[in-house]
Amino acid sequence: MTYAKTPSPRHALLDLAPLELDCLNILWPMGEGTVREIRDALAPRRPRAYTTIMTIMDRLARKGIVERRKNGRAYIYKPNLTAEDARAHALAQVIDSFFGGSKESVIAHLDGAQPKPATLVTPVSGIDADPVPTANASAAAAAAGSGGTGRPAGITSIK
Repeated sequence: MTYAKTPSPRHALLDLAPLELDCLNILWPMGEGTVREIRDALAPRRPRAYTTIMTIMDRLARKGIVERRKNGRAYIYKPNLTAEDARAHALAQVIDSFFGGSKESVIAHLDGAQPKPATLVTPVSGIDADPVPTANASAAAAAAGSGGTGRPAGITSIK
């Protein structure tokens, strides 16, 4: 049994490869363009073969990021979203993925402040809230009891 390859449902801009994003950054101000036009505009910064850009644009079309129409022997590509929409979508992904949806945490991070960690579990009343010692705390206690050498008391050197 043979299965037909279906277009990828991924529309996340963070899933785009750097060259895919470079091609989009060229295509947005152009409005629409052929592979040759995109490659020529990209060449001063990132020279690539025509077939490489053709493959990248085909992938973007299969992902639904751009649409294409045939014009003679060439395809003309047009973005399906604006650069501003793409930025907003990518920023929302970063905020959700790395900052738990908190814009305030993003701002604090950019300002260099250390925000308080988000509370993931609400304390249950009647339960002792004393912290459980961690492995690092146990190691620190052992080192303190050994005179700071990290070895059990009585051992002065390792042979």
